Amino acid sequence: MSFPESVEHDIREPSRRYGLRDGACQAITQGSGEHYLSAFALLFGASPFHLSVLSALPQLIGTGAQVASVKLRHWFPDRKALIRAGIAGQALSWLPILVLPLLFPALASWLLIGGTALYFACNQFTTPTWNSFIADHLDEHERGAYFARRAKIMAMLSFAALCAAGWLLSVWQDDPFSWIGFALIFAVAAAARWISALALNKVDDVHGTLHPESSASFRRFLAGTSRSFRGFLFFSGGMHAAVLIAGPFFVLYMLRDLHLSYWSYGTWLAAGILGQVITLGAWGGFGDRFGNKALISVTGFMVPFLPMLYLAGTNLVFLLFVNFAGGVIWGGLALGLQNYVFDAVRPEDRAKAVATYSTINAFGWCVGALMGSWLVNALPSRIDIGEFSFVLASNLPLVFFVSGMLRLAVSASLLGKFHEARTVQAAPFAQLVRELPLLKPLAQFLVGPLGVGK
Repeated sequence: MSFPESVEHDIREPSRRYGLRDGACQAITQGSGEHYLSAFALLFGASPFHLSVLSALPQLIGTGAQVASVKLRHWFPDRKALIRAGIAGQALSWLPILVLPLLFPALASWLLIGGTALYFACNQFTTPTWNSFIADHLDEHERGAYFARRAKIMAMLSFAALCAAGWLLSVWQDDPFSWIGFALIFAVAAAARWISALALNKVDDVHGTLHPESSASFRRFLAGTSRSFRGFLFFSGGMHAAVLIAGPFFVLYMLRDLHLSYWSYGTWLAAGILGQVITLGAWGGFGDRFGNKALISVTGFMVPFLPMLYLAGTNLVFLLFVNFAGGVIWGGLALGLQNYVFDAVRPEDRAKAVATYSTINAFGWCVGALMGSWLVNALPSRIDIGEFSFVLASNLPLVFFVSGMLRLAVSASLLGKFHEARTVQAAPFAQLVRELPLLKPLAQFLVGPLGVGK
């Protein structure tokens, strides 16, 4: 069934607004809940291996939920009902995440991993359907701007939630009942997701049924995609593997090795979110104008150097600056990766493409996290070069350095394996660098006064 253009626009507009509201609720959940799961695990004495499993296993289990979601749509095409079920499951899963570790502290780390796996399974269950749903309500030339706006709203609210949660945790940090702070922030996280599920009732769907040519087989779908898209998947999986070598252990480095307070740790997390807030709009325009492959290429060669900087110092101001830069760069890379999936496949295959993309990434996460936990036990905390000796706070900065080197290897070897999926403005790499968020305004500010003087 097709609608006149004006009627279809009226139907799509509430969905677009809901996409922004859902992003706001999700940001509060992430800022006051997800980002502090590892800190909650450390409260019960989690080991580096527990932290690596906490980062990798729930994501891997979540990919199974994504596949189930796509399969279920062939027999149950009501996208709103599937999305609502997943979001409600996310909200309810915060109860076992909090309660079970407190009831059985001897098994706390594994029970927390199990509760987190349930949470991410519900989260990933909604992902293919939600992405297909919202992409059908957007024009292909406005996706970059829309998702950048959504990500910016999420970043702003996540920043506020991170700071508030960090302050709240710090109030009880030295108290025998320090878990109370976690109970409060996890309750806020659950409430935010529940509000999002209720808000979905007011939204209509444009396409309630599957396209008849959409195949139920993931194998046939992947075989029918372009070599370029498969090269993109290979790059994304490799990059996620390299990143997760370091990812699970930043919380360990900050709280255990540098002895930061929850407030300082939350501020460090918030610095990364602030970097996203400032630049996501510009990244969206960059991707719409020059293409998401260009966006991935530029940020793909910047992101390897971020973890290497942790060898340079432990001063909190320096750490905040590094994570701020990380937020800027990661905001662009994540946006480019997400939007490339939408550009590279047919609309009827988007849910399957998102599930495949997430599955590849999850396997990368799992491999990287397990490799990182091995490196934590294998690398020294002292570097000897001739007569010079460097003693680090721990061996974790060396783990971060290895992660950076592998990211660089992935970008250098795999970025050339895929190309832009739609027609965009061509530009040399040097021009792309000049158009970077923050860099372009700074250059204009510096050159402007000099130009006036001439």
